[in-house]
Amino acid sequence: MTALPLASRVRRAAFVGAVCAGVAVGATGLTGCGGSGEDPDAGTNGVGRLSATKIQSKAGRVAEAASGVRLSGTVVSKGHTYSLDMRLKDDGGTGSVTSKGQTFQLLRVGEQLFLKAGSEFWTHEGDGGQPQKADQAAAAKLDGKYVKVPKGDPAYQQLSGFTDKDVLLAGMLTLHGKLAKGDRGKTGATRTIKITGDEGAGGTLSVALDGKPYPLRFERGGHAGTLKLTEWNKDFPLQEPDRSEMVDYGKELPTS
Repeated sequence: MTALPLASRVRRAAFVGAVCAGVAVGATGLTGCGGSGEDPDAGTNGVGRLSATKIQSKAGRVAEAASGVRLSGTVVSKGHTYSLDMRLKDDGGTGSVTSKGQTFQLLRVGEQLFLKAGSEFWTHEGDGGQPQKADQAAAAKLDGKYVKVPKGDPAYQQLSGFTDKDVLLAGMLTLHGKLAKGDRGKTGATRTIKITGDEGAGGTLSVALDGKPYPLRFERGGHAGTLKLTEWNKDFPLQEPDRSEMVDYGKELPTS
């Protein structure tokens, strides 16, 4: 077979190289045209090379050390679905929680916890009954106001948990069952690798491959909700509401 002239070989090599480059850009993860597979961890933080257990441990450490995070999504617990959008840091948190069609705002500064909601929240009757006129009048005064939740009130522990960075992250970063590495993908623009517990039945955590290995998405086992973790280390203002915005009920919240 007649050998191609040097110029033709050069042009063909350049053409093949351009095609390979186009395929690589259009379909990340395909093996190179030359036959040798690309390193999926090239240019990453390297956690993809670790075992699932070590990835979970590393993600947990950087999350714990972070000064703040935004957590949003849904959680299904004991038959109830909660929609969360909380910004959290070590000394408190702020955001909203929606359950049973009712939305309320939470704000915790240190140990001081405040709750704000519309009048319907305070008069909502779970058994379908109608609120009394006295309750409606009291609720009207609370409409759009922050109510200080006393530490002795049974609601304090439950509500404050939504504002506690360490509590929420500890619950999310614990996968149950046998750990394994899952697929690589993206959460937003960030490359990630998944780790699963019991093939997903014990939860699935997506960990960043770009920058620090922050956990970015948590899918709870049993279709019990999905949460996104964003704005790592981004600060936000956290201060108690002004007196004109607040109602102090003393030792316990209204019983309704």
